[in-house]
Order: sequence, then C-alpha cells, then structure tokens
Amino acid sequence: MILTSFVYAVLETQFIQFLFYFMNIYVGNLSYKVRENDLQGVIEEYGQVESCKIIKDRETGKSKGFAFVEMADDAAATKVIEELNGAEFDGRSMVVKEARPRN
Repeated sequence: MILTSFVYAVLETQFIQFLFYFMNIYVGNLSYKVRENDLQGVIEEYGQVESCKIIKDRETGKSKGFAFVEMADDAAATKVIEELNGAEFDGRSMVVKEARPRN
C-alpha cells in the first residue's frame, strides 16, 4: 500500500512537471548595470517570459553578470537563443543558451 502511494506521488509530480515545463535559458556576459525588468523586456519581444532572475552576490547584492530566464513556449525560447546569442545589450555581447541542469 505504501509503495503504491509512493508510485502515484512520483507519477503525479512528473505529470505536473510535464504540464508546467518551462525552457530555462542562461544569459551571460551581462553588464552589471542590467536590471531584471530590462532583460525581461528584451526577451518578451519573442514571447511570454515566465520568470527572469539576475543572479546576485549574496554578500554585496550586486549582479554577477548572468541570469536565468524561463519561457513556456519552446519555439520562442529557441528563437531567443538563436537570435540573441552574441547580440549586444548595454555595451556587451550576450551569451544566450539553454541552461544545463544542476548536478
């Protein structure tokens, strides 16, 4: 009985992840002055952005120069990667690619 409940819980979690899958995009080589809403505005030209998070140093609160952006539409996310990788934004050439999962 416990094993059956566990299997159902795992299947339910996987189904929910499938329903709410977002492509996670890494955006690097950002100017330290770029704000989340600025970056989100650029990405939203290609489709709906589910989240945009610039990674900051814990101690100083200053940008580390990279961000992660989530998009639900794979086609729009792929277009973002293709068109914005190497593009200049606030004086710097961005690195834009699909984020790798944490290990």
